[in-house]
Amino acid sequence: MTITDWLAAAEAALAASNAWRQPGLTDESPRREAQWLLRSLLGLTSAQILSRSEQVLSGSQLTELNAGLKRRCDGEPLAYIVGQAEFWSLPLRVTPATLIPRADTETLVEVALALFPDRERELQVVDLGCGSGAIALALKHERPHWQVTAVDACADALGVAIDNAQQLKLPLRCLQSNWLSALANERFDLIVSNPPYLAADDMHLPTLSYEPRTALVADMNGLGDYRRIISQAQAHLNEQGWLLLEHGAEQADAVRSLCQQAGLSNVQSWSDLSGQWRVSGGQHGVI
Repeated sequence: MTITDWLAAAEAALAASNAWRQPGLTDESPRREAQWLLRSLLGLTSAQILSRSEQVLSGSQLTELNAGLKRRCDGEPLAYIVGQAEFWSLPLRVTPATLIPRADTETLVEVALALFPDRERELQVVDLGCGSGAIALALKHERPHWQVTAVDACADALGVAIDNAQQLKLPLRCLQSNWLSALANERFDLIVSNPPYLAADDMHLPTLSYEPRTALVADMNGLGDYRRIISQAQAHLNEQGWLLLEHGAEQADAVRSLCQQAGLSNVQSWSDLSGQWRVSGGQHGVI
């Protein structure tokens, strides 16, 4: 079977399956999906696929491609199939123990960098619920002088973050911790987090079945972890330090209210590229 033959067969298989499609997206293409799968699994560029279109695939290549195609037709995300996702232009290993980093989360990184624009300034920073380490590593990449701590309650997820830090040669301090519980008397200039924020009955959960539910769903109708983090944050922020939290598009008012109730000042929200409220937070000790 040639590359052209396999792409045609894969396109037909994907066209016959709906499990891989995301509700609400109208530009999904079985042909493009098949090409992404081929590129990712065989390490080929688009130009190489064109120039080698009549190349006969080896038995081992066919086995790998067909196994990946079946997983994709069953709905498994491409990032888990290939074991990698990109965030802030950094290649990250991902596993079913970690969320797949989304482009929307880059808003959190952008806000943090804008609030602390001095590249030479040394800051103490912590990323709570770091998962693959995406946010912590993006911040460390952009601000090498920052001392960045990444924590996660899940040992498997923390192991992925450690591995990504080593592969990217971006030093992080990684600790297993349920939010700030293992950071007793430590204080930070910046606390960032993308905690679970979906309610248990959220309509999007069926499309996220391959990702860890503990990283997606929070009690109290999706606000439970915000309450826990915000209530602890003041005791762990330096003077004028910032707490920044990613949240769902409809949760900005609730998160700001929790920040204000906890005594944070300069409480505000920031929108993502699509204009949806994506990040909210406040500052410690500033009036």
